[in-house]
Amino acid sequence: MGEGEDHFARLLGRAAMDVWGDMPRDIQEALFETAMKQRDGEREDLARLLHARHPRTQHPSKPA
Repeated sequence: MGEGEDHFARLLGRAAMDVWGDMPRDIQEALFETAMKQRDGEREDLARLLHARHPRTQHPSKPA
């Protein structure tokens, strides 16, 4: 990715984080999975960051 593309990718990523809570869940999941391809070690960190910024996006507890 060139320097210009990298710059716009960062801008788009920040914008996505800003509106994360307003996105439909299927869009959130698609973006999350795309961002985390081959980055299994960072999945939990990103999930925690997004949940901290947008608490209403937390998934409900699974029934016992």
